[in-house]
Amino acid sequence: MKQFFVTGISTDVGKTITSAVMVEALEADYWKPVQTGDESDSETISELISNNKTVIHKSSYSLKAPISPHAAAALEGVYIDHNKIHEPKTENHLVIEGAGGVLVPLNDSDTILDIIMPTYYVIVVVKHYLGSINHSLLTIKWLLLKGYDVAVVFNGEPNSASEDIISKITGVSVLGRIGQEASMTKEVIKKYAEELRPAIMAL
Repeated sequence: MKQFFVTGISTDVGKTITSAVMVEALEADYWKPVQTGDESDSETISELISNNKTVIHKSSYSLKAPISPHAAAALEGVYIDHNKIHEPKTENHLVIEGAGGVLVPLNDSDTILDIIMPTYYVIVVVKHYLGSINHSLLTIKWLLLKGYDVAVVFNGEPNSASEDIISKITGVSVLGRIGQEASMTKEVIKKYAEELRPAIMAL
């Protein structure tokens, strides 16, 4: 069974939607190691998937403030110890969703990168905005330098100039695109799951 870690080039780029698509495509389990904010991504996943096989595992840390984990933890007098973040036991595929990007701090010394295990296949979600090429290249190149297997999912409106240069410079696999939708429903997630399943299964 495989473990996929979903990260993004920034915040609000579509990590949870991409995670839902991957969970549905694989009928995989889901785990959000560190949750910040009152709106739980685990609950969102539960609302968007259709299959009955997925198990949604409890976050290791759940913090109320919708800010960086290190800051949210400080507000609650909590220290996020990455050594206490343990992958849940499962015999199923596992989709793991990060918080923000790979260098978002957990504490004064550790970042999200410190909880991405060497065996994880890292999925980078890219959404286009001014500066997104730079953010994409920095994220992907850093992951590649660290030795991870990396693939990209493009989210939102297409931008061929940006997508072509990101693909050309990094050389990573592109799983596909999740388009700009009026609303995300179970039906929409299932549609993209069917579209992306062959590429995901080929990783």
